[in-house]
Amino acid sequence: MAGETRVLSVASECVPLLKTGGLADVVGALPAAIAAEGVDMRVLIPAYRSLRWRLETMEQVFDEADLFGGPARVFLGDVSGIRVLLLDAPHLYDREGGPYSGPGGDWPDNPIRFAALSWMGARIAREGTSDGWRPHILHAHDWQAGFAPAYMAFSGARDVATVITVHNMAFQGWAKADLLGYLRLPAWEFHPGSLEYYGGLSSLKAGLVTADWITTVSPNYAAELMRPEAGMGLQGIMSSRASHVTGILNGVDTAVWSPEAEERPYTIRTLRRKADSRIALSAAFGLDVPGPLAIVVSRLTHQKGIDLIPDVLPGFIEAGGGLAVLGSGDPAMESAMRALELRYPGRVGVRIGYDEGLSHLMFAGGDAVIVPSRFEPCGLTQMYGLRYGTLPVVAQVGGLADSVISANPAAVSAGVATGIVFAPTTGDALAAALRRLMELWSDQSLWQHIQRNAMRHPVGWEASAREYAALYDRIRR
Repeated sequence: MAGETRVLSVASECVPLLKTGGLADVVGALPAAIAAEGVDMRVLIPAYRSLRWRLETMEQVFDEADLFGGPARVFLGDVSGIRVLLLDAPHLYDREGGPYSGPGGDWPDNPIRFAALSWMGARIAREGTSDGWRPHILHAHDWQAGFAPAYMAFSGARDVATVITVHNMAFQGWAKADLLGYLRLPAWEFHPGSLEYYGGLSSLKAGLVTADWITTVSPNYAAELMRPEAGMGLQGIMSSRASHVTGILNGVDTAVWSPEAEERPYTIRTLRRKADSRIALSAAFGLDVPGPLAIVVSRLTHQKGIDLIPDVLPGFIEAGGGLAVLGSGDPAMESAMRALELRYPGRVGVRIGYDEGLSHLMFAGGDAVIVPSRFEPCGLTQMYGLRYGTLPVVAQVGGLADSVISANPAAVSAGVATGIVFAPTTGDALAAALRRLMELWSDQSLWQHIQRNAMRHPVGWEASAREYAALYDRIRR
């Protein structure tokens, strides 16, 4: 293709500006990764209250007189090498709290707030910014930007292609049908084949039916979304658009997540030094574990399969294992983790909350990372485990299945195993996986071989960036 491809990425969060989950990691990592493939990407996100101070050093490049109840401006600037477009609309985003909720729970006008983000993404895609930049591709992320492809399609614009990435089908951006007109959506499109969704609106569905292409964050998740158990009501649309769906596995920032860069560094050649981090991790949690020290770094929710752990952990503890947990979520699951710590002092340690520095120590010092998710679109935790030689024990779902090679007899014989994959996502299957972990641990030569396999496994963005660039090239008009 002649010339650089320009892409407008529209999302609700982006590292290092703001993060509530893995979406931000992907949105923040992709621009630098894809620049090497000849793609000029800008990221449009709202100027939440915590970000408005950045506007002082940025250049205004777009404005809107009435963005669903008030004026709006778009500012351009560089943040950690990312060309960022901040959407300044104080009536929508200048609020105390997080991007989606405040002290009283979710903001009731979230459908309007993120339709506004989508509207501005579509306007910039159609008209360009005042510095002369206009994209060839509009790339929307999840329900928060789901209306952007719809606004493009309904405007009649045909010279900018649209992509929507499904990071998590569980969140669909539902809104009442009586918002249709206020959100500047055409009434004639309110039918089951287009905007209507169980009597209301879904911004995610709108994006899925109108975007030129759909991507998901792993190949396996793309296939799962065409089945009822994962499609969550939208499997029919995914199936009908199967020829325009691509699963592209996420990557991780290997400069940030690097055993070579930790306080107690080690490499694949100096793997024995990982023991120094295990000593530090044990001290941090007050643990004395004779066997493998497993970690859990996760939201403590049903989706993540955390409720399976209390029933299977006793057998693992009796066999010599231990567990360090970092996370927060469902109060009942937080209490269950604390109860395990009380029941097994010195063998189970729990920290409720999130601590970036501690999470790095856990991956550096842990022997295995347990990820028993019931569904997992991609997952980054298992990739961190691979990077650090902390063997992933994962459910056979979504991106977990795409990124870990299970240590079954065939894979061990071929010398390619990188972790343990179990199915179905039940307590019995997880218990069997932990017994397999103990078997591998008992042969330290084999264990270290699998650790080195894991550390060699590519988890960066290079391959994924090439896939995105190829997709952009294919659909660019």
